[in-house]
Amino acid sequence: MVKLTREVAVAKFLFVTDLDNTLVGDDKALFELNHRLEQTRQEHGTKIVYATGRSPILYQELKDEKNLIEPDSLILAVGTEIYLDGTGAPDSEWSKKLSSGWNRDVVVSTTTQFSELIPQHDSEQRSFKVSFFLQEESAARVLPQLESELQKSGLDVKLIYSSGIDLDIVPLGSDKGQAVQFLGQKWKFVAEQTVVCGDSGNDIALFAVEAGRGIIVGNARPELLQWHNEHPANSRYLATNFCAGGILEGLQYFGFLE
Repeated sequence: MVKLTREVAVAKFLFVTDLDNTLVGDDKALFELNHRLEQTRQEHGTKIVYATGRSPILYQELKDEKNLIEPDSLILAVGTEIYLDGTGAPDSEWSKKLSSGWNRDVVVSTTTQFSELIPQHDSEQRSFKVSFFLQEESAARVLPQLESELQKSGLDVKLIYSSGIDLDIVPLGSDKGQAVQFLGQKWKFVAEQTVVCGDSGNDIALFAVEAGRGIIVGNARPELLQWHNEHPANSRYLATNFCAGGILEGLQYFGFLE
């Protein structure tokens, strides 16, 4: 990997991280990272965003279990919901953007043709997300067929498959990366002030955003590592440490933390 020249420390930045097996997974490192992030938020105005495939219910369970610090925004349900104002309601501007070309009923009807798709829990079925479990040994055969059937319906959707088991069907204009761009524009952060962190296939959209800084934690899944190798970029850092430890390593590498 091409090395990126170490930069002067950035006082204020937009910090975006996946949760499971990225931020969460090493409690000792998480404790230190929480302290450092809270410090830079208080001193410089850094914004903290959690971007996860979890629904609000499952996010709250993890937040309570791991004592996560309060974020400035939540990107939930694989980028299909953004929460900003603490009201518990998804941002209406983002929801309106996703409505074009999306018909949830047609998506659900189309998926019934595939017995390999096992619906995830009701809490994970969202207005702009239909989610299944799909075994890895079936994915290579099922995904192209499913995509073809959805295209016949004239819908603007995409399939996000990650961790060898999770399949999410979402509007074409939604993913974690586009949600981060939406927040960056709202808060007036340029790409060079933005750092994203992830470990699996549903984080690829985070890293695909041009010019932003990316940290891939040391325990990353094969599908993300494969994408990273096929799309090299010197704005991306592959950590050796796992989870929050890898994030700390990457933030120091890029100069976001001393």
